[in-house]
Amino acid sequence: MEEQISLEVVNKNAAGIDIGSRSHWVAVGQSDDLIREFGVYNEDLYELADWLAQHNIATVSMESTGNYWQNLHAVLISKGFDVTLCNGKFTKNIKGKKTDVKDCQWIQKLHSLGLLSGSFLPDGDTEILRTFTRHRHNLIKQAASATKKMQKYLRLMNIRLDVVVKDVVGLTGLKIIRPIALGEIDPQKLASLRHYNCKKSEEEIAKALHSNGRKDFLYALKDELDTYEFIQKKIRECDDQIAEKLDDIIGKDPEKQKHHIDKKTYKRINKNTPKDIDINLKSYQMLKGTDLLAIEGMSYNTVLAIMSEVGYDGIKKFKTAKHFTSWLRLAPNNKVSGGKVLSSKIGKGSSRLKIALRNAANAIGNLKDSTPLRDFFHRINFRKGRVSAITATARKLAVIIWNMVTKGTVYQNPEGYLYLDQKRKLGIVKRIRKQIDKFGLTDDDLQITVNQ
Repeated sequence: MEEQISLEVVNKNAAGIDIGSRSHWVAVGQSDDLIREFGVYNEDLYELADWLAQHNIATVSMESTGNYWQNLHAVLISKGFDVTLCNGKFTKNIKGKKTDVKDCQWIQKLHSLGLLSGSFLPDGDTEILRTFTRHRHNLIKQAASATKKMQKYLRLMNIRLDVVVKDVVGLTGLKIIRPIALGEIDPQKLASLRHYNCKKSEEEIAKALHSNGRKDFLYALKDELDTYEFIQKKIRECDDQIAEKLDDIIGKDPEKQKHHIDKKTYKRINKNTPKDIDINLKSYQMLKGTDLLAIEGMSYNTVLAIMSEVGYDGIKKFKTAKHFTSWLRLAPNNKVSGGKVLSSKIGKGSSRLKIALRNAANAIGNLKDSTPLRDFFHRINFRKGRVSAITATARKLAVIIWNMVTKGTVYQNPEGYLYLDQKRKLGIVKRIRKQIDKFGLTDDDLQITVNQ
């Protein structure tokens, strides 16, 4: 007699949905009469939810296909269903010909047996904040594209502004480009507009501003300048939306409002950092007294990415730091068979938070002063190269952030932050001590008298 093994049904009254761009296929069972197709309009989504309720469905699983799932997910959540949003790679191993009907049946079967795990989703407020910050990031990319085109047309006009200034859309660059777009061609007059902080002299700048007089390139330059300034206006408007949402989130929680922190004068403000938002204070309040900017290499944009991509409650959803780093795809994906490690590569894919942490890790690697994280970066860099060092340091940053937020620990930098004169003094002291130890000098050799 053959022995049969049956799997236990974990999720009773479960449904599976195959998400599509034009229609959604829903299975509440494995027979053909328990499968139905619905449209993607708003009334179709509510009809789908009512049909599930008629079949006493309590839990639903669907794939995270593009962004087609979001409206249906919101409707099902509002109707009280327990919704599991799963990664499409967990539902691929279906036998035979692939169809929408078989897909929804397969998802329903796997979900009933408890074989599908849900993807991370932030809370509603964090999701709104994420929308604003991602839109702002896209605007910055558009502004960068317009800047490159302005630089191109300036070069075609033989105006080599990119040689004499570091940033063509900086203080000096824009002061010179705007009159050029209006038709000014006198190099001396244009050079006199330089900002006082510019390192190049007026004479040197004037040499780079002799135009060849091409009207077509001048028109294109003016057009790109208008585009750049329009995008800058949109970025400022987006900053207002971000500031308003941060105030709204913090205003809802009295525990967040009671936290206050002094400004960090040693933190450099990047040109792409929101100017009218005190991210130092807002992040300290949002994370309920956790100062992530105390970590060397962490910028305001990195902290803003953490607040908008996962949020305070989102980080706490991960049970351990290993879960957090694995979700970020910063941990090795070890594949072991027969006691032998076949592969230990980092998983593919880069979320915005992963990119932000890798940028912070790269900044740590560029630090001149010795810190624990910087020394760790250079040890990995010496053995495995800079790419591996960036990934390893980004993972360590993720572990530090998880521990600080979930356990309320404070980041300790043994040397702390020092100003320039303090750094110079510390460096001189270290060099003197090194020479004393090298030559074995004593107090008598140095003619040092100790007052009793």
